[in-house]
Amino acid sequence: MTDETAYTPPKVWKWIAENGGKFASTNRPIAGATHEKQLPVGKHPFQLYSLATPNGQKVTIMFEELLASGHRGAEYDAWLIRIDGAQFGSGFVEVNPNSKIPALLDRSGEKPFRVFESGAILLHLAEKFGAFLPKDTPTRAECLSWLFWQMGSAPYLGGGFGHFYAYAPFKIQYAIDRFAMETKRQLDVLDRRLADNEYLAGDQYTIADIAVFPWYGGLAQGLLYNAGEFLSVQDYKNVQRWTAAIAARPAVKRGRMVNRVSGDPANQLRERHDASDFETRTQDKIGEEVKA
Repeated sequence: MTDETAYTPPKVWKWIAENGGKFASTNRPIAGATHEKQLPVGKHPFQLYSLATPNGQKVTIMFEELLASGHRGAEYDAWLIRIDGAQFGSGFVEVNPNSKIPALLDRSGEKPFRVFESGAILLHLAEKFGAFLPKDTPTRAECLSWLFWQMGSAPYLGGGFGHFYAYAPFKIQYAIDRFAMETKRQLDVLDRRLADNEYLAGDQYTIADIAVFPWYGGLAQGLLYNAGEFLSVQDYKNVQRWTAAIAARPAVKRGRMVNRVSGDPANQLRERHDASDFETRTQDKIGEEVKA
C-alpha cells in the first residue's frame, strides 16, 4: 500500500507477518518464548542482558556512574542481547516477560531476582546504593517526575517519530508530521526546564538525567535517526548545554560503549565483564576474535 488515504480498517484486525518495516521479522502480537535458550551468568553481583539502544544505555551509564562514585558492589556483567529473535529465548523471557531490553538479574543477595523496564532498574539501583536519587522530599519528587516523564514521552520519539521517519516501509506525511510536532514539543519542555536548572531535578545530577540523556541528548547530538537537521535540534540551546555536560562525563562515555554493535569499533564493547575491558576488549582490538 502506498496511498495513505486508501486504507479502511477491517472489523477484526489480523496479523500480516510481512508488514511492519525494518523490524517486521521480530515483531509479533503475542508474548512468550519461541525457543529454548538459557542465559549466561558471570561472576558479578549484577547480570545485565541488553543492547546499546537508548533504553539499554540508561542502565550501563548508571552502573558506570555507580562504580565511578566508589560503589564497588555495583560490579556487573553485561551480556549482549541482539534484537533478532534472541529476546524471545526462554532464559531472557524468564528475566523479562515483555521480551525487551534491558533486563537485570540481581544476584547480590541470598536469592536472585529479576528487575525489568529501564526506569525500574534505575530506581532499584539508586535506592540500593543510595546514589543519584535526592533524599529531600521535594527534590526527590522532581527527580521521579522527570524520570517518569521520560517513560511516558520517549515512546512518541522512538516508536512514533523514529519508526515513521526512519524505519517504516514507506513515508506517511501525516504520521511524520504528527510525531515530529510532539518530539519538538518535548524538546521545548526540556529546554524550558533547563533554562533555569543545571539538571532536570535542579542542581543535582540524578537518575532523571541518566534516563533522559540517551534519548534526548542523543537526539540533540544528531545521533538518533539522522534527524538532527530535520528537527532543528540546534535551536534548543539549554538542551544542547545539558547534553554537552553529560556527554563529557567519563562514566557516560563508558556506559554508551557497553553492548554496542554499530559505529566506530573502538567504541564497541559488546560484552563487559571487567573494568579493564574498556582498554583491552573493544571491537577494534579483538576484531573477529570474539563474535557476539
